[in-house]
Parts: sequence; C-alpha cells; structure tokens
Amino acid sequence: MGSRPTLTLTVQYATEEPGVPSRSRLRTFAQAALECPAQVTLRLVDEVEGRRLNREFRGGYTPTNVLTFDYGEADSESGHGGALAGDVVLCAPVIAAEARAQGKPLEAHYAHLVVHGILHLQGYDHERDDQAAMMEARETEILTRLGYPDPYAAMSARAGSA
Repeated sequence: MGSRPTLTLTVQYATEEPGVPSRSRLRTFAQAALECPAQVTLRLVDEVEGRRLNREFRGGYTPTNVLTFDYGEADSESGHGGALAGDVVLCAPVIAAEARAQGKPLEAHYAHLVVHGILHLQGYDHERDDQAAMMEARETEILTRLGYPDPYAAMSARAGSA
C-alpha cells in the first residue's frame, strides 16, 4: 500500500449542534476519501448559514446537508502547489435530522457526507446515472473500509418495498 496523500485540513465549528464529530474523526473521514494531495476547510454550520450558502451558490431555498466549493489547485505560495484546494460545508442540523429520519448513526452519516464532499472536490459527480453509480460505489468502498455500512443499502431496500 502506498503512502497516503497529504491533507492540510482546517475544521471550523460554526454551530452548537450536539453530536458533531471531533476534528480527529473528521480528518479520518476526509483522509480516507483523499486520492491526491489537498488543502481543505471543513466548515460545520447551522441552518441559517446553510440556507444562505445554498441560496447564494445553488439557488436553493432550504439548507442542504453538504456543499463543496472547489478552488482548483492551491497556489505555490501556500506551500501546497499542485494540491487541490476547497471547502466542504456541512449543515449540522440537516445532517442530524437526516440521520434520525434514515435510522442511521449520526457519526456514520457524517462520515458519508465528508467522504461525499471530498469526492466532489476531486471531480466525482452524480449528475448522470453512470456518474452516480461510480460515485456511490466509491463512497460505499471507503465507508466500508472505515467500518460503516453501505449508506445506500437502506435507501435501496426502501425503494424496493415501495
């Protein structure tokens, strides 16, 4: 197994939502999804900031669970030339509500959404069915390696029983 890509991670807590993972857990989730060097800020926000960011950057009217902002490569002055640079914003109250509604552990849902955001930063997408299948397979592989169940299994089971 080769060496892991370098991750320069900043974590910002802009919410007081209970159950938010520690910096070290968030780093573990992000590092597990990383395929190349990256300079990332993970920002955990409340509903007000989540709604504002979704409205400003995606045209949505409600907060969403995760937003990824890709800045391309970090500049050489930062000492991270050639590394990806971006922000992943996680809306803590939305994540908590989704975890409850989906009947999954809160930490497992955070792990999924950090992995999801880091994969977006690296160019993965889910706009088309083939892209979604590839991204979901990669997410499942990473989460399984971290010890969490397939995040899509419960959704597939519900869809099959509808």
